[in-house]
Amino acid sequence: MTLNLYLLRHGETEFSQSGGFCGFTDAALTAEGKLMASQFADAYSHLHWQDIYCSPLQRTVDTATPIAARAAIEIKKREGLKEINYGKWEGLTHDFVKAEYAEDYNKWLAEPAWNSPSGGETAFQIAERALNVVSEIRSKFIEGNVLLVSHKATIRIILCSLLGIDLGRYRERLNALTGSCSLVKIGAHGPLLELLNDRSHLSADLRSRPGT
Repeated sequence: MTLNLYLLRHGETEFSQSGGFCGFTDAALTAEGKLMASQFADAYSHLHWQDIYCSPLQRTVDTATPIAARAAIEIKKREGLKEINYGKWEGLTHDFVKAEYAEDYNKWLAEPAWNSPSGGETAFQIAERALNVVSEIRSKFIEGNVLLVSHKATIRIILCSLLGIDLGRYRERLNALTGSCSLVKIGAHGPLLELLNDRSHLSADLRSRPGT
């Protein structure tokens, strides 16, 4: 018996285009971001979904809504799936933060597992809350397909935690572009990464967008 845990990053927002810090900020999807959500639903609606879990932020809810509607499943919103809290950096550019919060910024770049953005969260803190949701899922399902819709840092931290990758290296080892899907199969021998950062379900013009 195998539990297929699909991890979908939300579609494009203005912040994912500009590269600004957007964690707890409730950014909306762009028109292209909404298309990403729709195209995921088109590509994956043939699967039988056991459940759909989602960050409560609007960009993830709007990404999860098309596939949930197809599957006639009510989305389960979980605070643990929110993006990293960037604290005082929320809404700011990297250049501004690098200049105004240089010490914290450099520490965070060097070791994000232990160092947080100014007033924000470490990777360990994110892992603790996010893995509580994964544990909830695993306690309910030992097989089938479960969708988890979340954010760039949170997805990468979940993957590192499940696969035994150093949390301090989550930005350097894995990627999760906007609208991308990863798949971890959890069976008798533990988690197996089957798919990573896949955007093959998107049209060529959407795949060509930066997706940061």
